[in-house]
Amino acid sequence: MALRIVEQAGRTDVGRQRTANEDSLVVRPPLFAVADGMGGAKAGEVASAVAVEAVEQAQESGDPTEAQLAGIVRDANRRIYDLAVADESRRGMGTTLTLAKVDGDEVSLAHVGDSRAYRMREGELTQLTRDHSLVAELERSGQITAEAAEHHPQRSIITRALGPEPDVQVDTYTLATRDGDVFLICSDGLTSMISDDEVAAIMRSASSLDEAAGELVLAANQSGGKDNITVILFRLGEGEAAAAEHAPAEPLPGDEETIAGQLHASDLETADRAAPPAADVTAMHPRAARPEDGAPTAAPRRRRSARPRVFLRALLGLLVLAAIVGGLYGLSRQVYFVGTNDAGLVTVYRGIPYELPFGVDLYEQDYASAMPARAIPASRRGRVLDHEWRSRKDAVDLVRALERGQLDTGGG
Repeated sequence: MALRIVEQAGRTDVGRQRTANEDSLVVRPPLFAVADGMGGAKAGEVASAVAVEAVEQAQESGDPTEAQLAGIVRDANRRIYDLAVADESRRGMGTTLTLAKVDGDEVSLAHVGDSRAYRMREGELTQLTRDHSLVAELERSGQITAEAAEHHPQRSIITRALGPEPDVQVDTYTLATRDGDVFLICSDGLTSMISDDEVAAIMRSASSLDEAAGELVLAANQSGGKDNITVILFRLGEGEAAAAEHAPAEPLPGDEETIAGQLHASDLETADRAAPPAADVTAMHPRAARPEDGAPTAAPRRRRSARPRVFLRALLGLLVLAAIVGGLYGLSRQVYFVGTNDAGLVTVYRGIPYELPFGVDLYEQDYASAMPARAIPASRRGRVLDHEWRSRKDAVDLVRALERGQLDTGGG
C-alpha cells in the first residue's frame, strides 16, 4: 500500500528579538518549503516571499522529481536576482530555500542555504541536508568541533543563497520512506537556539505534529528567540491522506499570539498539576499535629537555619563565576582573530571567538576589509579564517596582505 501524508503542521514566529518576520513557508502537499530571507530594508522578507511564490506557482512536468525541484529553486533564484538588479534598495538581498516533495514512497529534497530538513524514524532524528555556511565548512573539514560550531561567532554567515548571483548550485536528494517517518523542515531560528537532541525529545514526546510544532517554537523562544522561527512537520503512513486545510500555507493574522497564548495556558495547567494540593502538606509531614487531632499546640523548638550556609555557597559560586568571566574578559582585551562579518567580508576582531550566556560577546569588530571571504579559495579559506589568536599587528598584516593579493591563497 502506497504511503500518504497522514499528518502535517506548520508554524512561523517572529521570535523575541526581531521586529519583522523574514521567514516564509509553503504547506501545500505534496510540496513543503521553508525560506529564510536576508538583507536590509525588508529585502529579506521580499526575497523569501518571492521564493515561496515560485514554489506555489510551479507546474508539474515529466522531469524526474529532483530535476523538477532544482528547476523550481533556480527559477526562484532568477526572480530574486532580477528584482534586486532592478531595485537598488534591494541589492544583495537573498534567501535560503529548503524544498521537499512527497512522490509515492519517496521524498525528494532541494536545498540552498542553512535552513534544514530532518527525518525522524523510530525515534531517531537524522539531519538530511548539509548547511551551506562558513562554520559548517570548517566543521566538515575538521578544523573546528561540532561543539565549537554551536557557539561560533560567524555561524550565521552562509556561503550559498538564492538571489546574490544569477545562477545557484542546488543540492538535491531522494530518500526511500517507511510507514511512520516524520519529516521536519525548519529555519535556523530553531536549530541555532536548541540542539538536535532537544528537537528529537520534543518530537518524541508530543501527542501530535501540531503540538510538536508549537512546542518547538516555544523552546526556541525560551532559549532566547534571537531569530525568526519556522517549522514544518509531516508524517507518512498507510492511513487516509491528511486534509489540506489542516495546516495553512501561511499563518493567519494573530496566529502567533494565539499559539503563544495556548502554550502559556498549557504551561500553567502543567504547573497546577505538578504542585501538591494545600491539604496534602500535613500528609507530607506526618509529625505535624493537625488541629482535629486534639493534640496540644506546644511552641515548636527552634532549629538552626540552613539559610546562612546556602547563602555562603551561592556567594562562593558567584565569586568563582565572576573570576572566570573577569579572566575571559581580560583575555578578550589582549588578543585578536580573523573572521568574517555579517556581510561576509574578512574582518579583524578584538577578543576571543566565544559568547557568554544571554548573548554577551567576548569579541568586537576592529577592522573590516573589503575582501569577501568567498574570494579566498575554499582549500585555504579555513586556514585564513581559523580564529587563531594573534596580535593586532599579525591579524591586520594578514588581512592587508589578502587585500593586496600578496598572500598565497592558492591550492595545496
